[in-house]
Amino acid sequence: MQKNYFFRTWYYFRQGWSTYFAFIFAAINTLTVTYYLAIERYPQLMEIFPSFLQYVVIISGIGVPILVGAGYIHYKKTAAFKAEADINIEANPHWRRMLSNTDLLLSSYVKLLEIIPKIKSNEELSKEEKQELESLKKSLVDQINQKTLK
Repeated sequence: MQKNYFFRTWYYFRQGWSTYFAFIFAAINTLTVTYYLAIERYPQLMEIFPSFLQYVVIISGIGVPILVGAGYIHYKKTAAFKAEADINIEANPHWRRMLSNTDLLLSSYVKLLEIIPKIKSNEELSKEEKQELESLKKSLVDQINQKTLK
């Protein structure tokens, strides 16, 4: 972790900037600019938004639910988030490793669930089952020994 101190700090900075500072700054900037450059210049709009504070309250009351809905649609109703998740798994070696570990573990669990009842009832395992277990064991040992993120 020490060798990555600079990059970890840089990542935290970017997250803080983009998630918090830039978001809040952009919201304040957008509200200010739209009110003072657009609303104040049109008397019809000044009737609807007589003060900056009322403008902020009304726009926030309308905008926040719309943006929450847009976020919900992005995550739950479109293929956009799935594509982002796919790219993250493809690009992140830790996620790829976790995915390959999970695939191997699930096949191990299935095999164990097939064999445990036989062992419990004192049935002899067939030669094929013993070979499958040995092959599965070898795959698990190989996966453990690789410990690579490539």
